[in-house]
Amino acid sequence: MSAGAPHHVEVWVGDLERAEADFGWLLGALGYVPFQRWEGGRSWALGSFYLVVEASPARTSDVHDRLRPGLNHLAFHAGDRAAVDALAAEAPAHGWRLLFADRHPYAGGEGHYAAYLENADGFEVELVADPPSRGA
Repeated sequence: MSAGAPHHVEVWVGDLERAEADFGWLLGALGYVPFQRWEGGRSWALGSFYLVVEASPARTSDVHDRLRPGLNHLAFHAGDRAAVDALAAEAPAHGWRLLFADRHPYAGGEGHYAAYLENADGFEVELVADPPSRGA
């Protein structure tokens, strides 16, 4: 592995069952596969990287606020624009809602095609489209 490449990200959640359902759908749609499962936690892997959701007994709150210090959002490459659109359209059936709908799919700025989603627990993900190939 390359020094500095991410190894894993661990997200503490208040409701593991809900996190497993919504993150599990999203990560599966992005090509991740179930990796680990234990009482209080789940993970999904893609290559050498994995993402964990855990209801740790050490957490001090069941509430996440992406607008406070700490993690604001996770961003994922999601494929081409059609893939981003398909994920954004299917997301509400899996516990995610579209953020910044009035500016979608350019909420990140002109030329940045992405869908920003938030789940019921307030976790935000950004699904970023690959840039179009030159001449397209």
